[in-house]
Amino acid sequence: MDFAEDLRGNDEDPGSDHRPDDEGGGIEPGDRLDEIGLRLLGRGHGRRKLVALAEGRYVLRRSTTLTREEIVRLLPREEEFFDLFVAVAQRNTVAAQHLRDLFDGPPERRIARVEAIKRLEHEADQVTHEVVNRLDRTFITPLDREDIHQLASDLDDVMDAIDGTARRSQIFHLGLAPPGVKQLTEVIQRMVGVLAEAVGRLKKGDDVMKYGIEAKKLEEEGDAIYQEALGRLFETERDAIEVIKWKEIYDSLELTLDQGEDVANVLESITLKHA
Repeated sequence: MDFAEDLRGNDEDPGSDHRPDDEGGGIEPGDRLDEIGLRLLGRGHGRRKLVALAEGRYVLRRSTTLTREEIVRLLPREEEFFDLFVAVAQRNTVAAQHLRDLFDGPPERRIARVEAIKRLEHEADQVTHEVVNRLDRTFITPLDREDIHQLASDLDDVMDAIDGTARRSQIFHLGLAPPGVKQLTEVIQRMVGVLAEAVGRLKKGDDVMKYGIEAKKLEEEGDAIYQEALGRLFETERDAIEVIKWKEIYDSLELTLDQGEDVANVLESITLKHA
């Protein structure tokens, strides 16, 4: 015989019973689904199924089996992680533009760019911390928890690498940038823009893999520029101090490319998992 049972008690006529929950009535539409799901998980072996009656009350029926996976699908997912990823990726894009302008312009105008990048780095840190906090208090996540944490960390690492290069330019009191540095900052700007596009498409999964592949190609392009520029530096520069300074800048720029490749790898991994 098929009969309905309330989450907190048995009612002979659930359609006409409007008692409060603490008096044995059903769950009203305003109740949180995650609370309902937790009650279901604690009710035994999943022999009851949540249904909504026309009168607007939720009851359980014993006629079918409710699996743990079905319960999970009833619970709300926290979708704001995608917006937080986009927020960091957009700041990375702006910071990459500042980095390029920093080395394209005259040395005396670099301080403003360095300070702008530092502000963006601080904002990105705050957003990344919010991702971690939400991850800690969210029951159901739209992606695997380790993927959310890894993507947030890798995006933040890109910003940290950009900020590190900018601060070194100020500490070292560098002169005009050599062509190799300008070429690398241009590649970094393009790569960060591609990654931002991929992150923006992650929620729907549209062409994420394509942008990840493009980002990796840019990393390879940057590696070739790095190797050639470093060789030219050692061949033409006679001041040992200048060699040390600019080599540090080249290494920091190359690190930024590597961090961007890490982001592309995580995006590809997430895409494959949810294909």
